[in-house]
Amino acid sequence: MTNASDTPNTIDLSGEWRLATAEGEHRTVIRLPGDVHSALQAAGIIPDPYFGRNEEAVQWVAEHDWTLERSFFLDHADGSFYLDVDYLDTVAVVFVNDVPVLSADNCFRRYRPDVSAALQPGENRIRILLHSSIVAGAERQARQPFFVPYSTANSPIANGNMLRKPQCHFGWDWNIAIAPLGLYGTIALKQLDPARIEHLETEQVHHDDGSVDLHVRLTLHAFEPSVVPVHFEFDGQRERLDCGIAAGQTVISHVFTVEKPRLWWPAGSGEQALYTLSAEIPGETLTRQIGLRTVTLITDPDEAGARFAFRVNGREIFCRGANWIPADALFSRTSQARTGDLLRSAAAAHMNMIRVWGGGFYEADWFYDLCDELGLMVWQDFMFACNLYPCSEDFLANVAQEVDYQVRRLSSHPSIALWCGDNELVGALTWFKESRDNRDRYLVAYDRLNRVIEQGVRKAHPQGIWWPSSPASGYLDYGDAWHADGSGDMHYWSVWHENKSFANYRTVKPRFCSEFGFQSYTSMPVIETFAEKGDLNIASPVIELHQKNAGGNERIAATMFRYFRFPKDFANFVYLSQIQQGLAIKTAVDYWRSLKPHCMGTLYWQLNDTWPVASWSSLDYGGSWKALHYMARRFFQPVNVVAIPSEDGSSIALSLVNDTTDAVTVEVELFALAPSGRRLPLKTVTGVASEDRAVALADVAQAAIPPDALLGWRFTAANGMAGEGHLSVLPYKALELEPPGLTLDVSPLPDGTYEVSVTAAGLALFVVIEADRPGRCSDNAFDLAAGETRRIIFTPADGAGSGAVPQFRTYDLFSCQQVG
Repeated sequence: MTNASDTPNTIDLSGEWRLATAEGEHRTVIRLPGDVHSALQAAGIIPDPYFGRNEEAVQWVAEHDWTLERSFFLDHADGSFYLDVDYLDTVAVVFVNDVPVLSADNCFRRYRPDVSAALQPGENRIRILLHSSIVAGAERQARQPFFVPYSTANSPIANGNMLRKPQCHFGWDWNIAIAPLGLYGTIALKQLDPARIEHLETEQVHHDDGSVDLHVRLTLHAFEPSVVPVHFEFDGQRERLDCGIAAGQTVISHVFTVEKPRLWWPAGSGEQALYTLSAEIPGETLTRQIGLRTVTLITDPDEAGARFAFRVNGREIFCRGANWIPADALFSRTSQARTGDLLRSAAAAHMNMIRVWGGGFYEADWFYDLCDELGLMVWQDFMFACNLYPCSEDFLANVAQEVDYQVRRLSSHPSIALWCGDNELVGALTWFKESRDNRDRYLVAYDRLNRVIEQGVRKAHPQGIWWPSSPASGYLDYGDAWHADGSGDMHYWSVWHENKSFANYRTVKPRFCSEFGFQSYTSMPVIETFAEKGDLNIASPVIELHQKNAGGNERIAATMFRYFRFPKDFANFVYLSQIQQGLAIKTAVDYWRSLKPHCMGTLYWQLNDTWPVASWSSLDYGGSWKALHYMARRFFQPVNVVAIPSEDGSSIALSLVNDTTDAVTVEVELFALAPSGRRLPLKTVTGVASEDRAVALADVAQAAIPPDALLGWRFTAANGMAGEGHLSVLPYKALELEPPGLTLDVSPLPDGTYEVSVTAAGLALFVVIEADRPGRCSDNAFDLAAGETRRIIFTPADGAGSGAVPQFRTYDLFSCQQVG
C-alpha cells in the first residue's frame, strides 16, 4: 500500500490499519490519524458516545489494550531508516516485523526511533500496541513513593495525572469521560540520507535604527559524518551553506537582516505582517511563518500591587479573549476546517488573545499558523491542570523532553505571547487532604516540576516570556490568586462556584483575569442531536449526564429565580440560560475594561465545547454562536460605551473605552426605554478618549429614569464604530414588560443565504433568532424598540443545501416567561 505523500525517502503510513483488542476481539479497521472509539462506532461495535446516555455504554473500550497493524513494502532495506511518530496516545509499544522499536509514554513528544535493523526487503509489518490508560495510570500510581492526588470532581476516571496525555480525556466538568486512545499525528517511515531536520528556530534582535536581525538556528541529525548543502530562504534572500556535520546533532546558524521590517501586530492594533522562512536539505524542506515583533510582560510594582500587562512592539495591548480547550473529545471528529472556524469566530468577536488551556493538547502547527494570520496572541499553558503530579526522576525527565520539543517547535510563531507552567496547580495544593496534611512534601514536588518546565523554556527559547502558573500573583508567590486581585493574573470564580450575584464581579479589580465564567445550556438544535423528545427536561437523566459540573443545573435555575421570571418551557429555559450567561460575562468585562490601564486583560472561560454539553462556552459544539458570542462581539468592540451602576443603585456611570491607537470622539444618545417600547429622550453627550484609555463619560441619576423603564443608549464614534445597549438596575423579573408583537419575514438571497427581517410592535429585549438547520446569523441577542426592524442575514453552515427555506423561531425576554 502506498500513499500520495510517499517520496523516495518517505513512506507515509497513515490511512487504513487493522484494529482489534490485544486478545483479538472486535476486529475492524481504523484510519490513522484517528481514535479507537470513532473506529468502533463506524463499524457499529459501539453506539455514538455523545448520544443519550451512551457515555456509560462505552466505558469498556478504555479498559482494554488495542492493537493497530498494517503492512508496507520496501524495495530495499539498505541504509538507515527511522519511524517519525507524534501525537501517539499514549502508553504504547511499536513493533516492526515483531521487533519492538519504540516504547512510548508521552502523547506530547515526537518519537524518531531507528528501525533499520528490523526492516527487510519486500513486505514488512508494523504493529502498535496501545495499552489501556486506566491500567497504566493505576500501575504508575502504585509505583509512586507517596500517593499523588488527582481531582476526582473533574476526572471520574482515575490516575490521569500519572500519564502525559490530555488530562481532560479522563473527564472534566465540561467533558465526556471515556479516556480515548489512538494516534493523531504523523506516522511515517523515513530514510536518513544523509541527515534530517530536528528543529528550525529563530531569535529576533531588534535595533534602534529600524532594522531586525533574524537569527536562524537549524538543528540536523545524522548517523554518520557528512557534508550537507543547506539552503536558507527568507523574504526573497536565498543562501547556500555547505556544512560539515557530525554524527548526532549539528547546529547551523545564519543571520538575515531585515531593513524597515513590517511588524506583526495583534488583531485590532495593526497589520499581521508575515514572512516565510525555509530551510532545505537534500530530501527535506521545513518552512516557518515568521512575524517580526517584540513582546514583553510588564509586572512592575505599583500602589495596588504589581501590574500584569503585555507590551507588543512598545505598545501596551488590552487583551480581549477566551480560553481554548480541545476542538473535540474525539480526534477523528475534528478537522482543520472545523477548528479554523472556531478560531475565526474568536477573531470575529474582536478577540486578540486565546489561552490554550493546560488540560488539553499542544495544538498542531497549522493551528498556530492561523493564530498568526488572525492576530490572535496565544497564552500557551503547559499541559498540567488541576491535579498534583509526580516528581520522580523518570517523570521529570519525560516532561523535560516534552517541554524541549514543544518550545522549539512553537517558539517562532509570532502569536505565542507567553509560556505558562500550568493551570491551577498552586491552588490544587489546597484541594486534597494529603496535600493539606503535608503541604511541604507536595509543595516541594510541585516546585521540582515547575522548575523543570521553567528551565526547559529558558534553555530552548531564552527570549520567551515565562509565567509560573495560572493563576499566579507573581514569581514564587504561592498565594490565593482566585481572590487576591492586586497582582498577577486572576481566576475569578466566585460568581459561578460560590453562587454570588453578577454585581459581585464589580467587587474585584483584577490586573488580568485569565479565567471567569458562567454556564448555559447548549442551544436547542444541538440538544436535539443527542436527546429524544422525552428527554427535554432539565432533570432528565440524559440532560443531567450532559451536565458535568456538580450542581450546575441547579445553579443555572437558581440564577433565573434571582433575575428573571421563570421560563414557560424547556426551549425557553435553554434560551434564558444563554441570556443570563451573556449578561454575567458582559457585567465583568464592561467593568474591568472601564478600569483600564489598571486591568489589562479579560479572557473568559471558555470559547468552545468538546462535545454537546451544558458548559461555559460561547460557541456551541459544532461552532454555532451562542447568545454570549454575539454579545461578546459587542462588549469586546475596541471602542465601546459601558454602563456601571453605583453600589446603592442611585446612579449609573457611563465610561468610554478605547483600545485603538488613536484618540476617539463619540456621541452618545441617552434615553429611557419604556415597557411599551417607546424611547424617552434624556440627553446627548459627547466624549473623547485618548489612545488606549478608558475615561468617564457621563452620570445619570436613577431618579431621572421612570420607575418602570430602563436606561438605554446608542453611540457612534468618529472612527466609524457604533453600538447600543441598555441597563436595568432592578432584576428583569421586576419589570412589567408588555408583549413585543414580533413578526418575522424571510427572503432567500441569490448567494444561498437568507434575509430575516424582525419587526417589533413593542419593546423586545434580547431577541434571538434560531434556525432549524446549522448556520450563523449576522447578529443576535439584540434589542428592538417599538416600530423597529432589524435585518439579519442567516448563512447556512452547508451553503444553500437543498434550497428548502429554513424554519426560524424567535425568542425574547417577555415571550419566554411563564404566564397564567
